Amino acid sequence: MFDIWKQIKGQRFAPVYLIYGTEPYLINETKQLLIEHSLNEDELDFNLASYDLEETPIETALEDAETLPFMGERRLILLQNPVFLTSEKSKSKVEHNVAKLEAYLKEPSPYSIVVFSGAYEKLDERKKITKQLKKTASLVEAKKLGENELKTWIRERAALNGVQIDEDAVELMLALAGTNLFMLTGEIDKISLYADDEKRIDQKMVEKLVARSLEQNIFALVDKIVHRKIDEALRIFYDLLKQNEEPIKILAVITGQFRLIYQVKELARKGYGQNQMAGQLKIHPFRVKLAAGQAQLFDDYELSAIMSQLADADYQMKTGGMNKTMLIEMFLFKLGAAK
Repeated sequence: MFDIWKQIKGQRFAPVYLIYGTEPYLINETKQLLIEHSLNEDELDFNLASYDLEETPIETALEDAETLPFMGERRLILLQNPVFLTSEKSKSKVEHNVAKLEAYLKEPSPYSIVVFSGAYEKLDERKKITKQLKKTASLVEAKKLGENELKTWIRERAALNGVQIDEDAVELMLALAGTNLFMLTGEIDKISLYADDEKRIDQKMVEKLVARSLEQNIFALVDKIVHRKIDEALRIFYDLLKQNEEPIKILAVITGQFRLIYQVKELARKGYGQNQMAGQLKIHPFRVKLAAGQAQLFDDYELSAIMSQLADADYQMKTGGMNKTMLIEMFLFKLGAAK
């Protein structure tokens, strides 16, 4: 993928691209790079065309690809939702003349770039057209990145901005900003501006500057809780209240994190690896890794007691039995007194 991006930036274009997968950032970024580097701004109105293949037959789009560019070197044709490459049943009533596409792929237009893109986890490899397109096209698999790939992504994005990032800062960036590439990229670009003088991003910069979602703030809160740093946990909790976060919402996310710790501990006992756990729990492996580290700090009895306390606090909040803020404070004080 990174190699294809470098080729696009160097204006070395393939006649056909196939971009598919479940990571929307990678799909969007590849298309944006093609738009920026293949056409001048004043050509966009004339030489850029976009078609939804659930609404337009493929042969209509290919006619556009075979049309000479107007006032420019090339045309860029974006074709979205090529469901005929998958085993999915399309709700669309559009009939596609796939033979036309087969013929086009044998002799693509020399003055057009045709880009197929779809948010599909996999394509139907049994279909002749899928095999032919994968063989002919420049392929970008926009799959969710694993932990090591995310770390590489952070380093390369920082390098693109002319700065280096320390390894401990990379780890903290993932823990605080999460695994969403849109959010990660925005945070790296922002901190790179701050680090422009030193040309280096360290852990303190990440701690100070990364904007945290409720979930990431809760992760920091739970991390303080599991290490029994109750004073720091309370400080984060009060900061969340100042940001007008509802105690019931905060409690729900704390409960979700402790449930995850409990599940990871249980699956580890059954012999599951971290990637297997991630598949079972339908979350990113990096979250499993963090929860596994936290799980080591509790025995089974403690976790059961904590889950019971959280369930009781949830019941009290929903029945209006006690002050909501006080319920979370009491939970934290009890946990701090437990050891």
